[in-house]
Amino acid sequence: MSTPAKNTICLWFNRDAEDAARFYANTFPDSSVEAVHRAPGDFPSGKEGDVLTVEFSVMGIPCLGLNGGPAFTHSEAFSFQVATSDQAETDQYWNAIVDNGGQESDCGWCKDKWGISWQITPVALMQAITHSDQAAAKRAFDAMMTMQKIDIARIEQACRG
Repeated sequence: MSTPAKNTICLWFNRDAEDAARFYANTFPDSSVEAVHRAPGDFPSGKEGDVLTVEFSVMGIPCLGLNGGPAFTHSEAFSFQVATSDQAETDQYWNAIVDNGGQESDCGWCKDKWGISWQITPVALMQAITHSDQAAAKRAFDAMMTMQKIDIARIEQACRG
């Protein structure tokens, strides 16, 4: 076992931690699966030899997937926020999540098939809604509130008035 990071995000999965970790590693840059650990004995939601934990990283953030069973589910109270540089990158990540059994939500949020929430957030959106011209920022914010996946051209148009 490698030396663990001082701070790691632990994500509870029913039993699909390895599948989720491999999807993230294949979808996002600077992401990987470092280790898969099997249970040395039976446990409440599994048997000896089942995948118990998975060490992985998502865009450089160390994570541990725990196959803890159905007792807990994910909520929007935790999300990964991915800053994208353009519409192509925004579309790439959004579509990867949604097209792999996920679901769309509002204002750039979506949820993967394991219930993890993602904010696919173009840098242009953040610049627009924090614009020094409050009227421009409000127009961009109001435009964002009508969207699911963020449309950068519409945000920039709204900001310009």
